[in-house]
Amino acid sequence: MMFRKSIFWLHLACGVSAGLVVLMMSVTGVILTYERQVQVWEDRSYYAESEAGQQMMTADQLIAASQNLEGFEPTSLMLSSDSTAPAMLRQGRSQTKYLNPYTGQAYQPHSDSFSAFFSTVRGWHRWFNMTGDSRSSARVVTGAANLMFLFLVLSGIYLWLPKIYVWATIRARLWFNTSNINANARDFNWHHVFGFWAAIPLVVIISTATVFNYSWANNLVYRLAGEEPPVRGRSASAETTEPAPVSRLPYADLVSTAKTYSDDWRTITLAIPAAEANTASLTLDEGDGGQPQKRHVLTLDVSDGDVVKWAPFTSQTAGAQARRWVRFLHTGEALGIAGQTIAGIASFAAILMVWTGLALALRRFLRWLEKLKRNREAEVAST
Repeated sequence: MMFRKSIFWLHLACGVSAGLVVLMMSVTGVILTYERQVQVWEDRSYYAESEAGQQMMTADQLIAASQNLEGFEPTSLMLSSDSTAPAMLRQGRSQTKYLNPYTGQAYQPHSDSFSAFFSTVRGWHRWFNMTGDSRSSARVVTGAANLMFLFLVLSGIYLWLPKIYVWATIRARLWFNTSNINANARDFNWHHVFGFWAAIPLVVIISTATVFNYSWANNLVYRLAGEEPPVRGRSASAETTEPAPVSRLPYADLVSTAKTYSDDWRTITLAIPAAEANTASLTLDEGDGGQPQKRHVLTLDVSDGDVVKWAPFTSQTAGAQARRWVRFLHTGEALGIAGQTIAGIASFAAILMVWTGLALALRRFLRWLEKLKRNREAEVAST
């Protein structure tokens, strides 16, 4: 009994402390549910049929065409198997340009685009839409709130279990009670019902978010898979030498080689190698962009096109596979539209759980104040 009471008060304290931040992350999570589909729909205006006699431009020609874009230096080029789809050039993660694959002309970005809207929502979801150094501080807050949310869900599973196992008590926590006598009873019922049905999806969503926020959680993914986490930022050598010039095949030849590795590819993304690089990496995606099990990587020698490494998803280590699953399990995209829908519903349930939890906590606090007031009045009356 004492253990259960301790868990309850920890649950209550974490809920009150992190409630508003969790509410913000849940609301923005719901908004982002179908982000990929909405952006694909919006970008349909970039699709174009070829005119008579037009040939699709090569990867080299498309990259060269981007030189006319002021202040833009592409780091990757994505080509689609759909002949009407635009070529997509990216500079890091921050800038994207869409080009007509037949003319190389850059499309005018959408005004008041969904892309900009979703970018703002993601900013709020991750770090209160802060910029610069403030972003790191905000991420500390959202990361801590996410950890407390994980504790809330796990402790909530324990607290959901009734003290007396009778069907009437269990049923009241499994489904909505239409005969609630007051708002407090309604909120208690809703808090338990939404908590029960959303618990498993929320554990997945929250725990995968923890991997993004903390290096120890990221390393844990690899260690649970039985391997050491990769070391990032390791310098190859302390010596500084002038890189030798590298003779290169046209990028078009590299793309042609990549196409032979999959009959079902939907997009091929070329990571544009640095001037001194000896290899180029191409990612073949056979899915919709959010299914890690359908993404494969081919590494080619830029001088002769020889295959340095072919790494289909199944050939990667268990740790690498798990880490890639983590990214898209968080949004549900790894399981397609059904997974996204489940993630969105779970996020909506989290909104109601936070709302009802804070309401229950507020009423408990007001009752405590009222009790304190009555006790003081009784003490005054007795003197």
